[in-house]
Amino acid sequence: MPAQTPPEDPAGDCIFCKIIARELPAFIVDEDEDTLSFMDINPGTRGHALVVPKRHTQDLITAPADDLARTAVAAQRLSARMKEKLGADGVNLLNCCGADAWQTVFHLHIHVIPRYKDDPQRDPLRLPWIPAPGDMDDIKAASEELIA
Repeated sequence: MPAQTPPEDPAGDCIFCKIIARELPAFIVDEDEDTLSFMDINPGTRGHALVVPKRHTQDLITAPADDLARTAVAAQRLSARMKEKLGADGVNLLNCCGADAWQTVFHLHIHVIPRYKDDPQRDPLRLPWIPAPGDMDDIKAASEELIA
């Protein structure tokens, strides 16, 4: 899916707002007063789903804290269900914040991605990088920049 640009009208052409409003179809797997969870139509693994707050907010940084907390709790609930119902061995949570971080729909969402050990049929995902020790001086410098 090509990246959307953030709409002038906060919910204007937002595909997720249209799913929440039931204007577009989706395979909904969980819903509460504040959040909606539905299957990702471009799944990384079998059972890959998205959790969104019902109130439109662009991303992780601009989200009101209560919406972010409720979305995280819904992702936790769905993660447990994936392990129980789908037999997932683990679960990855992924949030992409900003186009340069691979965000394509500008409505806060958390990818809930079930993982299946040693099953490439259901789980073709692999780490996008090979973890290796970093430069300790650079790590220290970045940490000093992040201290409030």
